[in-house]
Amino acid sequence: MRQRQRNSGSTTPAATESVDPPAIPGVRRSFVTARGIRFHVTEAGPADGRPVLALHGWPQHHYAYRHLLADPPEGLRIIAVDLPGYGWSGPAPHRWVKDEVASDVLALLDELGLDQVLLVGHDWGGYIGYLMVLREPERFDGYLALNIAHPWQTLRTVLPHLWRFMLYQPPVAAFGTFLHQRTRFLDLMFAKGVENHAEFGPEVVRAYADRFRDPMVACTATDTYRTFLLRELPRAGRTGESRRATVPIRALFGVDDGAIHHSLAAAETAQADDYTLERVTNCGHFIAEERPDLVRARLITLAADTSRPDSQG
Repeated sequence: MRQRQRNSGSTTPAATESVDPPAIPGVRRSFVTARGIRFHVTEAGPADGRPVLALHGWPQHHYAYRHLLADPPEGLRIIAVDLPGYGWSGPAPHRWVKDEVASDVLALLDELGLDQVLLVGHDWGGYIGYLMVLREPERFDGYLALNIAHPWQTLRTVLPHLWRFMLYQPPVAAFGTFLHQRTRFLDLMFAKGVENHAEFGPEVVRAYADRFRDPMVACTATDTYRTFLLRELPRAGRTGESRRATVPIRALFGVDDGAIHHSLAAAETAQADDYTLERVTNCGHFIAEERPDLVRARLITLAADTSRPDSQG
């Protein structure tokens, strides 16, 4: 991989660079340092195209967007980032505090020289995406949110579905390093969370599970849930989200998701100027891979609906 240093911040090597990322035809790979984090960035499409930032969730990395990267829509520059500590990015200098991760990604946009982008986010990447569009809406033309709850939740909306989170989040928070490194826990997660198994053959599952056997990546997954359950969820229960979204948001949700119920993305409870929810049948949690055709089509529509004369390449 070619190296690209954008600032003088400290550089932390990725955990195991001898293990190459899975092959995706036609992509460009680089490392970019922002806020002291060495981000692994995978791009496709014209370098001067309209930028689209794509953020993955757990237990994945940039490969979740392999279909979009292999066949980028005309005129769009797809930028799939490994979040701090995930994939081939270096570790975060914090315990995966979500507001800090949002700051990390915003700093990455600065290093890439991108003032405005379209945003795609799935799972934790979707959560981080919401934090960014609420904090700095002027930087995002539109947001395609994939199988993630929106942030405007109350006890009334969450309590009926809290049991879903309890099935996997406390074990990952307590024993995540052991589970990721020493067991077939992730194989089970994909087996239970996917409806379209044709897109999740053994080689795809291995591309994710093998990466989480790295101690740094396994520790990052543990921190992701430990920080959420011990610090962020209790705080959200006390204060809630009061900011209103002004960025156009298109939520796309596979309704057979066993981890997150689609009602947590309901338009009726979203505090947003322009928000729609599309429920997708016969699709589980991993919609970017189970229905890549639909995700690509909705991204094209969002790009067309939010086009502007001064869109930055």
